[in-house]
Amino acid sequence: MLREAVEAFVFVLSLTVLEGYCESSGAHSHKPGFETYSLNGKWKLYNSNGSLSLVADVPGCVHTALLKQGIIKDPYYRFNDLAYRWISLDNWTYTTSFSVPADIRNKQKVRLVFESVDTVSFISLNGVAVGKTDNMFRRYDFDVRRLLREQENVLTVGLLSAVAYAAERSWTHSSYSVPPNCPPPVQKGECHVNFIRKYGAVVHFIRVNNGRGVAQRRRAPERRSHIPAVLCFQAQSSFSWDWGPSFPTLGLWRGVRLEAYDTLRLLYLTTTPVQDSGLSRWSVEVELHFDTVVAAEGYVTLLLPDLATRQTFQASLPAGRSRDTLVLPTAPVGLWWPNGQGLQKQYFLFVQVKLEGGFTMEAKTLVAFRTVELVQEPVAASPGLSFYFRINGRPVFLKGSNWIPAHAFQDQAEEPSAVRCGCQHEHAQGLGRRSLRTGRIWQDFMFACALYPTDADFIDTVREEVTHQVRRLKSHPSIVVWSGNNENEAAIATDWFGIPISQRPLYVKDYVTLYEDRSRPFLTSSPTNGAESEQEGWVAQNPYDTHYGDTHFYSYLQDCWNWTGFPRTRFASEYGFQSWPSFSTMQKVSLPEDWSFQSEFTSHRQHHDNGNQQMLQQAKLHFRLPESQDPLQAYRDTLYLTQVMQAQCVKTQTEYYRSSRSEIIQGQGQTMGALYWQLNDIWQGPSWSSIEFGGKWKMLHYFAQDFFAPVLPVGFLDQGALKIYAVSDLSSDLTLWAMVTVYKWSSLEPVCTLASTAMLVKGGSVVAVYKQPIAALLESCGNCTTLTCFLTFHLEERGGQRGPTNHLFPCSPREAQGLQIPNLTTSVQQDGEAYAVTLHTSAIVPFLWLDVGDIPGRFDSNGFLMVTRSRTVRFYPWAPTSAALLARKLQVTSLRTLY
Repeated sequence: MLREAVEAFVFVLSLTVLEGYCESSGAHSHKPGFETYSLNGKWKLYNSNGSLSLVADVPGCVHTALLKQGIIKDPYYRFNDLAYRWISLDNWTYTTSFSVPADIRNKQKVRLVFESVDTVSFISLNGVAVGKTDNMFRRYDFDVRRLLREQENVLTVGLLSAVAYAAERSWTHSSYSVPPNCPPPVQKGECHVNFIRKYGAVVHFIRVNNGRGVAQRRRAPERRSHIPAVLCFQAQSSFSWDWGPSFPTLGLWRGVRLEAYDTLRLLYLTTTPVQDSGLSRWSVEVELHFDTVVAAEGYVTLLLPDLATRQTFQASLPAGRSRDTLVLPTAPVGLWWPNGQGLQKQYFLFVQVKLEGGFTMEAKTLVAFRTVELVQEPVAASPGLSFYFRINGRPVFLKGSNWIPAHAFQDQAEEPSAVRCGCQHEHAQGLGRRSLRTGRIWQDFMFACALYPTDADFIDTVREEVTHQVRRLKSHPSIVVWSGNNENEAAIATDWFGIPISQRPLYVKDYVTLYEDRSRPFLTSSPTNGAESEQEGWVAQNPYDTHYGDTHFYSYLQDCWNWTGFPRTRFASEYGFQSWPSFSTMQKVSLPEDWSFQSEFTSHRQHHDNGNQQMLQQAKLHFRLPESQDPLQAYRDTLYLTQVMQAQCVKTQTEYYRSSRSEIIQGQGQTMGALYWQLNDIWQGPSWSSIEFGGKWKMLHYFAQDFFAPVLPVGFLDQGALKIYAVSDLSSDLTLWAMVTVYKWSSLEPVCTLASTAMLVKGGSVVAVYKQPIAALLESCGNCTTLTCFLTFHLEERGGQRGPTNHLFPCSPREAQGLQIPNLTTSVQQDGEAYAVTLHTSAIVPFLWLDVGDIPGRFDSNGFLMVTRSRTVRFYPWAPTSAALLARKLQVTSLRTLY
């Protein structure tokens, strides 16, 4: 792969502001010496035998066009993912006719540019073949100057079925198989996805919010602030996955345009701020990628006005494509920090190109100064190596989630929120999940959970793909590491595909050919042993070794409340549990006959083998299953209980990882990252997500606001003793103590309150601030037992409480003695742009859940443990509503209402 494809360990990036091309067809954009002519808009679309002919939007895809014209219904409705397979099995043709102004035709060069094509196509203009495409991750452009005429230019894009193409490529690769051939039957998907460079969905806009590099939704202001900083894509999910449907799309899903110029065009502008650590000075390495008509001489001027820095460089540009690298020393700068770590300072960089003959071109970009190091070094009292990120010289515990495509149809995609939950980091992975961490991104290339061919043409198209994507993304300050793939090293090392031992060296060789780049370090996979995997020839004997690298861990049947079952890993980059979305989300795509956990629809929607049973089995360990005799109520209660189970499981596991930051126990620990799987959903169905399709928050996302707090109390029972840790991600020191309150399940009145000794908690550390045998503690508080009482606890400093209040149940709620059915009342009042919901209860309410159906918005807190007689929470709507409508829609659920 190319030099810039593998910058991983120490690099600083900037956010490049690229101007999008969103004009309607024929829109004309003029810059001195450079013209663009948009071909977006209404095209004609027809299938292979001409039985379907319709108008289609470009950008767009075939499924969306058919839906808009009423030829198909909602593809997500009930079993339509199977009913509409015929769309992906057919070939489709897009065509448009257009006129071209003289100022475009008369330029020295005219290129036909496709930002991306989904996926395999043959392109012709006025009956002459101009090119073909086979990779959805690439940008294509073709020379069409001599083919253009003033009027009635006919552009045709013939798209081949991705399913048929992948099958043919697999069939012609006859020397040996490249597994897996097909997804598991439960996923109801298509085969041979690893033979085509295609993915499921993408987000393709970058914006800046208040100078913080946070991408915005096109929604109400309250909702926009939730979106992570970078929006990323996926590789294989369109053929199905365990969290999504099979919709192998076809289409022109990004813009099409003509680019015309006499002198040159700027293809890429990237910046890499570099720090001279010895002198504490910064410079900006600026890369300018040109396409020049004829060789030219001139000057390039770089200007950082906010830093009063300007320099002019002599430029000698050869004909054709070239790259010019310039280094601009700077004055002292303000640093860019990830979300929650400090300010996100950025500077405008202006670029001016002046060539002999009077040609002038200008461009601008944003530059953010920061350093990133992935530290892998020996650990005291432990075998192996550390694995953590140091940003601007500060070790940072990465907190976040994993992002998957927001929609199966790219032109319909909107992105969910990560900032509000306290996430700093997102993992964008090669199967459709690109990390969107707000402030830090772990960016996978588009390979996942499969092996891949290494034919020359496949390697060539991947090389072009990586070149384009790295140049497009590498300047973004949030990206902290490139990763070659997701779980492919583990697939080989642990023999996912049953490869005979005699053939294993062949597959290892192919793997190394595809991912290795010895020019600089980067992570070839996730999970991986990092530097140790490199030492073992890029495929470690055990990629899940907790003494190295990052770890993925899933165990659905072991008790998720038992923290001793979790790995004490260096970095937890994937873990999670499934749940179902809320009833209002499922109702949109189902019928009353589907509203049962035993229905055919419920089974069809589950793409994880035995997933529905696993959720109930995990829930039964600590909760009583719903007992309502009303089938609809039993269904709604079951959906709720799966969310309770998921939230509590992920909370326990995340808190365990965060509390392991400063400890080495039996040679394991010093955990420096917790990224739960997964953030968002691609459709309405069961998954590991914390946000439902459409944006509604599950209970897990509300819990994440607390368990990702910068200062957090964490409590565990360890060999009969209650241990409470103070976890701090701050850079400053604190003096904290724990406050423990004991309640009986039968009463809202606290039994007793205890305080620990004040202790120094240094910035970026974990300190045990309280330890007491649980039996003795409870007995000293009103003769409590583990069955009759529970605890809440929080941290305090001189100024009051620091961080959220946490809880610990010494027994499972199903065994709790004295837990009563609460008498709950609610009232709703408007409170500025929000709505205040006041709750009154007669009893303790664990996992109190507020639901307003299909009214879009979020509460500031939900799924909480209510231990006071009254509490007020706020609802922030994402669309106009009223207090009367909210009051009418509001439903309150708790554990004791289930039985």
